[in-house]
Amino acid sequence: MIKNLGIGTGRRKTSVARVFLRDGSGKVVVNGKELVQYFVQGEHAMMVRQPLMVTASENKFDVLINVEGGGPHGQAGACRHGLARALCQVDQTNYSSLRANGFLTRDSRMVERKKYGQRGARRRFQFSKR
Repeated sequence: MIKNLGIGTGRRKTSVARVFLRDGSGKVVVNGKELVQYFVQGEHAMMVRQPLMVTASENKFDVLINVEGGGPHGQAGACRHGLARALCQVDQTNYSSLRANGFLTRDSRMVERKKYGQRGARRRFQFSKR
């Protein structure tokens, strides 16, 4: 039986990530794929790994992530948030370094909704004097 050491839920835009930390050698699996296969863009893969780098636990844990909703950037942000929460659950001494880097703060920025009588959230229809 595999034991989860820490569990964290991360959110960003419309993405939600469930992160499970297990004893291991630093393997990161996202939705059944390797990290670099799921997040093809290197920036997103690096973003997910940041909490592990800050806490110097890159080779201590295997990370299993289930993420859904949104696009690649939002999903990467959700994974990072969930991983940071899970690392805090495992060891409370990680809290201060993760907090200082802003990984524990839920990024509340969302897409602004479209208003009626307009073409978009801010964009108006073209004004015609005549």
